[in-house]
Amino acid sequence: QVQVVQSGGGLVQAGGSLRLSCAASGRISSINDMDWYRQAPGKQRELVATITSGGSTNYADSVKGRFTISRDNAKNTVSLQMSSLKPEDTAVYYCYAHVLRSENGVQYGYWGQGTQVTVSS
Repeated sequence: QVQVVQSGGGLVQAGGSLRLSCAASGRISSINDMDWYRQAPGKQRELVATITSGGSTNYADSVKGRFTISRDNAKNTVSLQMSSLKPEDTAVYYCYAHVLRSENGVQYGYWGQGTQVTVSS
């Protein structure tokens, strides 16, 4: 089994900062990409940021220059530092891990439980 557990999030005023964290545990051989997604009410889930196992990153245009994704491969964790937050960043944020299972070497995708981020104007 593999578990992906998120922490962080909450309510912040526009212009403020928040940090999200995500930890994967269980029968893990390694983790390839780790992603952050978000889903606002009435909208589709969208990819916010991705980081490869080698540390290469990609961001949605809407968050470039404001959000920073980072990871610790030894701890199987990924974080999202969010700064200069805007009301349109309000959404449920999800972590997604591309995990190679230790028992068979097959890659599976696992979602975190989601965490609410609310930015007030």
